[in-house]
Amino acid sequence: MKSPLLTLPGAVPAEGVDEGVAAHYGDLFREQRALADGTGFVDLSHRGVVTVSGPERLGWLHLLLTQHVQELPPHEATEALILSANGHIEHALYLVDDGETTWAHVEPGTQEALVAYLESMKFFYRVEVADRTEDIALVHLPAGSIAEVPEGVAVRETPYGRDLFLPRGDLEEFARTAGPAAGLLAYEALRVEQHRPRLGFETDHRTIPHELGWIGSAVHLEKGCYRGQETVARVQNLGKPPRRLVFLHLDGSEVHLPVPGTELRLADDGPDGRKIGFITTSVRHHELGPVALALVKRNVPVDARLLAGDTAAAQETVVEP
Repeated sequence: MKSPLLTLPGAVPAEGVDEGVAAHYGDLFREQRALADGTGFVDLSHRGVVTVSGPERLGWLHLLLTQHVQELPPHEATEALILSANGHIEHALYLVDDGETTWAHVEPGTQEALVAYLESMKFFYRVEVADRTEDIALVHLPAGSIAEVPEGVAVRETPYGRDLFLPRGDLEEFARTAGPAAGLLAYEALRVEQHRPRLGFETDHRTIPHELGWIGSAVHLEKGCYRGQETVARVQNLGKPPRRLVFLHLDGSEVHLPVPGTELRLADDGPDGRKIGFITTSVRHHELGPVALALVKRNVPVDARLLAGDTAAAQETVVEP
């Protein structure tokens, strides 16, 4: 869906999965600094929005999700995953319950498959699942923002800011009062700095939660059965994940950022060495310079210097080996 805020001055459209909102409004670093200072907002109206209502919604979701939500208090934010039978990540949901309805935002384009799965699991539970993407737009206010939240809007408050489930028709009016607008590239730069994984960026078809540090924040280890739980429990109790998420400081003298999928090698082995991982997201940060998230083999030494293509990279540990 194309956001009406693409008509704001300086707006440059995002591409790929994030098509439909602005990548930036003409000054990437100014937009990043504004968000870091707690001002402005980010248009995330391209993300999918799904609601679950009905008296049995939390107990039913508790059976399907990796997170403990059976007694989720109203207005408390959480996140959860849906796994395959083999424990691979299929969906990531960012949740809040307002006392009557559970609201979730998800990656762009994944809401239809999510709703289809949830519908297939309803059986005789008193729940109603709805795709609200056409009438609800997600907007992000950064941590520290004092922008006024419209009355009656569901709000998901986290340490990183507030996610507002705003009626799509109110998006332009909200932008007039909550500015300045910051683009998705600024939001993504702060996400990378905060080491927060994103479905479809830090994940592939075989990613398990342990690799990305989603244990605890999105996976509760003491709740009842859910699809894929056997893999989670086996890795937690008996082994280690095959890969781990790392944060990379990239050589700032390079003109071009290594794109997602760029292969990583040990610097000591040179550019012809064996592949030990790959870039998942790369950004230019207003203070840190060029940085990235990447997946590497678990046994890569935490102090090893790396090469991302031809670009030198120093790693910081996100997930312990």
